[in-house]
Formats: sequence, structure tokens, C-alpha cells
Amino acid sequence: MAEQTEPKWEGKVTAELKDSTAELIWPFLEDFCNIDKFFPNLHTCYRAEGTPGQPGLVRHWQPGLVRHCEADIGWANEKLLTIDPTNRSLSYEILENNIGLKNYVATLKVFPMEGDGCKIEWSFIADPGEGWGLEDLVSYVDYCLQFMAKKMEDAVIKAEI
Repeated sequence: MAEQTEPKWEGKVTAELKDSTAELIWPFLEDFCNIDKFFPNLHTCYRAEGTPGQPGLVRHWQPGLVRHCEADIGWANEKLLTIDPTNRSLSYEILENNIGLKNYVATLKVFPMEGDGCKIEWSFIADPGEGWGLEDLVSYVDYCLQFMAKKMEDAVIKAEI
């Protein structure tokens, strides 16, 4: 008998930044090992192997210490698969993690919007996760993207002052 497999999970979320251009936001995402400056609750992100800005680069991230928390603290090793500065997009895969995600591959893109501003799109495909539902994962990715977009836009505005 053939083994039944669950269908892959897919999701896509977007964030609109009214006061920043794609040219100003892209460098924050392009710096693959800089995610701890913008992602919620991350304390550490560093290059584990590979060359900065090149496919094959592996980053390791983990949150800071959480007081009064006995739960496992998540971590992941993620590998940059593609990076396209001209089209402002990158894709990466999670190699190892303890957050229950399997065969997770994500793509982030930054698009100019008509008039002013830009849009960040985060899409992913993954096997069903342990301890996750698809709606939970999409909601979490959306929360993280909105958080990151605000921090990036705040950094752009602060730099312009």
C-alpha cells in the first residue's frame, strides 16, 4: 500500500509601508543575518557558515532568555537559497529547528507601490508542522511580518531625521 501524505501547507502574507520605498527597505532583508534587529523576540542571529549575501549562507537564530519561562526556547538554522537584489527577493529554507516546522521554504519580496510606499510579501510552503495548524502558522507569519515592517519603517524614518 502506498503511504498517504498530507498536502503541503502554503501561505502568503503582505505588509504595506506607506512612508518607505522598496529601495530603502530591501537592504534590511538583504542582510540575511540581520533578522534579530527586526524579528519579534529574537536576541541572536549570526552567520553559521557561508558567504554573506550569497546562496548557501546559513544563519542561526534564537530568542533571548525569557524570565520565568520553563518552555523550550525556539531556535533554527536557515539556509539562503536565492537572492536577487535587482528584483528585491530572497528565498530560504529551514534546515534544522526545534519549533516543529518541516521542509519549510519561504520567499520574501519587496515591491514598490503606486504612488508612495512599498509592500513586503512573505510566502511559504511547508509540510504540516508539529504543534501548528496552518491558520496558526499563517497568523504567526503575518504577525512577524507586520512587526518587522513597522521596525524597518521606523528605522528608515529615524535615519531621515
